[in-house]
Amino acid sequence: MINANTTNDDILSTVKLKEKIGYSIGDLGFNFYWANIAGFLLYFYTDVFGISAAAAGTMFLITKIVDAFTDPIMGGIADRTKSKWGKYRPYLLFGGIPMAGAAVLTYTTLDLGDTGKLFWAYGTYSFMMLMYTILSVPYSALSGVITARSQDRTDLISFRFIAGFTGTTLVNWCTLDLVEFFGNGNEAKGWQLTMLVYGIIAALLFIVTAKTTKERIQPPASQKSKPIDDLKDLSKNKPWLVLFWLTLIVMITITLRASASIYYIKYYVERPELVGLFLTTYGLSLAAGAALTPIMSRFLDKKKLLMVLLSTTGVLSILFYFIPADQIELLFVVNILIGLSLGPKSPLTFSMYADTADYTEWKTKRRATAMTFSAAIFSQKLGGALASFIIGTVLATMGYVAKEAQSDASQLGILLTISIIPGIIALIAAYIMRYYTLDKFFLLKIQKELKERKNNTLS
Repeated sequence: MINANTTNDDILSTVKLKEKIGYSIGDLGFNFYWANIAGFLLYFYTDVFGISAAAAGTMFLITKIVDAFTDPIMGGIADRTKSKWGKYRPYLLFGGIPMAGAAVLTYTTLDLGDTGKLFWAYGTYSFMMLMYTILSVPYSALSGVITARSQDRTDLISFRFIAGFTGTTLVNWCTLDLVEFFGNGNEAKGWQLTMLVYGIIAALLFIVTAKTTKERIQPPASQKSKPIDDLKDLSKNKPWLVLFWLTLIVMITITLRASASIYYIKYYVERPELVGLFLTTYGLSLAAGAALTPIMSRFLDKKKLLMVLLSTTGVLSILFYFIPADQIELLFVVNILIGLSLGPKSPLTFSMYADTADYTEWKTKRRATAMTFSAAIFSQKLGGALASFIIGTVLATMGYVAKEAQSDASQLGILLTISIIPGIIALIAAYIMRYYTLDKFFLLKIQKELKERKNNTLS
């Protein structure tokens, strides 16, 4: 129900800077995990834990079967949660420490033999992703109930991803040094302690987010539905379906380039000392792209803006293939330009997911914000898993051997996973965006009618 103290003006009011920052800090915390998963976990499994690239890549893909169930289940639970902290914020208050424990277990190496290692990897990684779901689904849904203003949602989520990409930058810059510092020659111990530190910091950040945000938008007072009804509504929501496939495909592009970067600099460019700088400048360019999103979205419709940016990403990624390995400055420049093009993707699509929740409410008179985002997060995780599977398969096929000089075929495989393959995928994503129908004019109509409904409810 709509709280007695919640007015239509409150729902449509401009979000203050303090709340934008408070909300965004949560994604800084999430990227202590996500940036590690995207950039380092495959490397950890192959070069530290001792699992083959093919086995690790397959594991990432197979475990998404679990997420196919847990993500929408969590969406249904979160949408129906009732507490003094609201629907979504309780999970941020109390889920951080279990999440940290799951991450430490995932980055713990045990001498179990090849089969035992695989069982351990499957179990701990699945547990970590389950905890990630319990936290991330309510967090993402929170952005859809802070305000009903579409442009404010874009601003809010832009702040989120500026903080998120800042987290990615910190992780890319600090992680290998922290592993060396904490491990003192024992790389396995270094990874375990590094994740413990990251987990504690992230848990504190989640609490800050819960304490500084407010849930303003509630489902219609008369709403009575089951989680299966929420899923049926989504299956009939064409704008949401387009975003689902777009998120999956673009996440393949992002994760391919992130995961391949460490292999690319270490084995193809043969300058391992540049890994941290290469990843850091890329993370900063992603953050800069996210920061520019509110400005760009004021001049160009979200749909058209995404098509332009994804096309640019595709062309630049393909051009990356042709840059000689010794042209270090050019490699960095093009990589930064790709980051600038990809940076706005996340704030744009997640603000658009919130818009699709409005569309569902307008069409069905039912609102399921967490379910809307849970399926989106599953799409994101599935895209990341497919990327890891592609990398693992390509490296295994091309003869990759950990910690050794790579063959010409292996180097070609590494180059393809950071250039041609993500470039083609980005161009496919730009084409898919043509089918998104929820433009700014349609949104204005939806917002007007929803406002009238709420006025009738409050009167």
